[in-house]
Amino acid sequence: MLERFRLDGKVAIVTGASSGLGVAFARGLAEAGADVAIGARRKDRLEETKRLVEQTGRRCVAVETDVADPESCHGLVQAAMDGFGAVDVLINNAGVGTAVPALKETPEEFSRVVEVNLHGTFWMAQACAKVMRPGSSIVNIGSILGETTAGLPQAAYSASKAGVIGLTRDLAQQWTSRRGIRVNCLEPGFFASEMTEQYNPGYMEQMLKLRVPMGRAGDPAELVAAAIFLASDASSYVTGVVLPVDGGILIT
Repeated sequence: MLERFRLDGKVAIVTGASSGLGVAFARGLAEAGADVAIGARRKDRLEETKRLVEQTGRRCVAVETDVADPESCHGLVQAAMDGFGAVDVLINNAGVGTAVPALKETPEEFSRVVEVNLHGTFWMAQACAKVMRPGSSIVNIGSILGETTAGLPQAAYSASKAGVIGLTRDLAQQWTSRRGIRVNCLEPGFFASEMTEQYNPGYMEQMLKLRVPMGRAGDPAELVAAAIFLASDASSYVTGVVLPVDGGILIT
């Protein structure tokens, strides 16, 4: 049974891999046996992620990538094909967030969040699906803020992540039966990231106390484990699913 969770012989792409959860995804997939192609806008920081992946004994290619640009997405996929000859897994992790009151948010601010979080998720999924073999897996990284609120003004972010949920279900409907590609979505709750570093002092602690039945933030390894489940043959009969990894926030 444990072999179903292995990714030996598979190739994974991870976007947003220059920091935070993206780094954890890339290293975790490598530890599970996958070779990994990583992309992010900050090429210099990708080199550190590449080093961590290669420490596991797996191969890695790093490509400067802006997921809001379809051509850039195709460039990352092509680099994976050139380097490893296949793409079996996509962890669609790249994202940005803002905390701007809705009456003050500019068109540029709102559009940038949607372009990266929603449009970018689609462009990467589309680019990968064109080369993926039957049995491949796309894991979109959504957020619980696609289904609830958390006391911050995050209209653009919440709207974009709600869109990712709908996108996931539609792509699963289109691609699972026709192409053999499973498409699922992870919804993280409170995990340390560059976005949480922008929270006001005390906000995280208050939310953990009021909204999280488990009473703590998530450990990145807990989210990576869920991603490996969805990426691997352990979830071979799972598609179109939105899986919260949130310590229970959505039941409060």
